[in-house]
Amino acid sequence: MLKRNIILLSLVMLLGLPFALAGISQGSLLFLTFEPGGRANGMGRAYSAVADDAFAMWWNPGATAFNRKTQLAGNHIPWLQGSGLDDMFYEYLGWNQYFYGIGNLNAHIIWLDAGTQPHTGTNQENYGDFHSFDVAGVAGYSYELVPEKVGVGGNFKLIYSYLAPGTGATEKEGSAFSFAFDLGAKIKDIGVEGLDGAIVLQNIGPDVTFVDQDQADPAPLTFRLGAAYKLFDTQFNKMIVSAEASKMLTNSDPLWKRFATGWENFDETIYAAGAEYTYLDLISLRGGYYADSAGEITGASFGVGVHYKFDQRYKLTADFAMVPAGGLVDYNKIFSLGFEF
Repeated sequence: MLKRNIILLSLVMLLGLPFALAGISQGSLLFLTFEPGGRANGMGRAYSAVADDAFAMWWNPGATAFNRKTQLAGNHIPWLQGSGLDDMFYEYLGWNQYFYGIGNLNAHIIWLDAGTQPHTGTNQENYGDFHSFDVAGVAGYSYELVPEKVGVGGNFKLIYSYLAPGTGATEKEGSAFSFAFDLGAKIKDIGVEGLDGAIVLQNIGPDVTFVDQDQADPAPLTFRLGAAYKLFDTQFNKMIVSAEASKMLTNSDPLWKRFATGWENFDETIYAAGAEYTYLDLISLRGGYYADSAGEITGASFGVGVHYKFDQRYKLTADFAMVPAGGLVDYNKIFSLGFEF
């Protein structure tokens, strides 16, 4: 049993390494906090008020309310490559569709593949290797509460996390099944034309149990507040600047209390800022700054995107970004594709 607990503890630490939140909070299922999208990451992860693609439902379910085209997007992130953990990958695939008179329906799936580890028993029995992973399937809805002004939306997600197998008939597997909700709103032209705001609550859900109820941990309830401003938008040149603050509201209190008590360690708040310059709606250059001082992940991000329109209807985008990753490697690399029609 001791060996079993050591394996589970090691895996939980491994999965938490990419984000400082794991080291300073009590949250579980931390893969739900890993931000997808090359564009978003290139802008320093300050994206909840910018989001207008098929990554928008992850960042702010209310932001999709303004999208009128069918949108698809996916990303691939080789997590912490070069650190010795070269079999970890984070994948995202999303879809958004507008329906006249109804609103926007969307769905996405996220997958964290934590790679393969050796499986041994209490007496060093060799059971071969096992594979650890986390997966969430998400369905969402959004609606323009005030046309061209206020969009609101929500997500429902089913989550499965598999950390490790059991080593005998009396031992439980290190796995968990749970659910959670997201709520979000995007407000356009707040007092000034071109100034948008966002407010989001992510991962509102019950405590998560891997081994037994006494060791249950809270879901990674996260609050986001964002703003974005179009500095200029002409035929040839466009530029957006954005800022965002996020805070995980996790502690040992019941869920309903965490909305108030989760703010106690305010120094754990993460701040981000970003900018995007687009030329001829063809190529975008991005930069940003991400400051998680409590988790010691602070630094600049960089990104580039290429857009291609054809047949006056279809648009294909390809994005790449590099973002600070903490102590194991300097940067994570994000690759993403988008398609709309």
